[in-house]
Amino acid sequence: MSTPLPFHPSANIAELRESVTIAVSQKAKALKAAGREVIDLGAGEPDFDTPIPIRDAAKRALDQGATRYTAVEGILPLREAIAAQANARYRGGPSIGAGDVVVSSGSKQSLYNACVVLFGPGDEVLVPTPSWTSYYEMVALARATAVEVPGDPARGFKVDVPLLERFATPRTRGVMLNSPSNPTGSVYSPDELRALLDHCAARGWWVISDEIYVRIAYDAVAPGALDVATRRDNLIVVDGVAKAYAMTGWRIGWTISPTAVAKAMGALQSHTTSNPATVSQHAALAALTLGEPVESAVRRMVAEFKTRRDAALPILRASAQLTVLQPEGAFYFYLKVPGADRLADAGAEFANRLLEEEGVAIVPGSAFRTPGWVRISYAAAQAQVVEACHRVVRLAARMA
Repeated sequence: MSTPLPFHPSANIAELRESVTIAVSQKAKALKAAGREVIDLGAGEPDFDTPIPIRDAAKRALDQGATRYTAVEGILPLREAIAAQANARYRGGPSIGAGDVVVSSGSKQSLYNACVVLFGPGDEVLVPTPSWTSYYEMVALARATAVEVPGDPARGFKVDVPLLERFATPRTRGVMLNSPSNPTGSVYSPDELRALLDHCAARGWWVISDEIYVRIAYDAVAPGALDVATRRDNLIVVDGVAKAYAMTGWRIGWTISPTAVAKAMGALQSHTTSNPATVSQHAALAALTLGEPVESAVRRMVAEFKTRRDAALPILRASAQLTVLQPEGAFYFYLKVPGADRLADAGAEFANRLLEEEGVAIVPGSAFRTPGWVRISYAAAQAQVVEACHRVVRLAARMA
């Protein structure tokens, strides 16, 4: 028998780190499969079913033959619907056309496409921190450098212009923005977002605005970049159907960008995944165009997320050992845990003990470059979320 060929990772992925959020979810599922009772609050996935009108539309599309390749950048009716929604928000210049839209296999691919097309060796990208774990890795895969810009916890970790400037260099090429934020749930106000966008435009920096949670906001409408931007020649908006429409498994995301950037992303996609799943595109088209039957379902889901937040937040805040941010959007609690000021990775220790001792899976803040914190998803049944929060408080008291 021949000796197996050893595997040595290429330089392209030598520094790549596994997604911690996915790893936590997989560990929780493995424990459940082994018979352990686990409350899994690690995954960033709505626990609702895709609304029935969307599913019915997908079935009709299948029956009508939506089983073949489409244009790489997505079917024209879907791109037109995305552009129409964008134009209803944008007042800064020439209208947005279908040629400015590229539909991909989930917003994660959309973000990756944007990073690879815009950035390269020698470039630096400012990433407000904490941020979703994949931003840092995507920038690295583009062979650029992600520069962590640590936000102020007193402001929900949001950044402002002076903070960006403190970390900017002549090599700064772009900025990643995410509002509502994963993991903090913070939402930029219109004035805050406009100031950031105006400054980036003046500096000639690209802005990638990840708005996958923009429909999930509680105390006020979360503005998107197109709501406040005065220009978009440096702006790439990323969105999709995963979170607001409970369509994570359908894998549909998109970018809205200047036409030249869209063409480049389409060319890249033509050599990687090609078009996203055809039936999923038709399901996404239904989500965007069916109107009230779908919109009422979205409102109900957002209202349920708010109910869960309001039920669980007082439990966490009653603990003297925890510092808890007020989530204004998305569906996460972000909290500072005991030992954050003395342990190198207090969040990982807390998350590991919580799973082993209390049977609750959460994500350590080191996944988001803030190791003294943890993220708790409340995309689960309210009774589970409330019980899990009681267990979090119980462990925090033991670890104090």
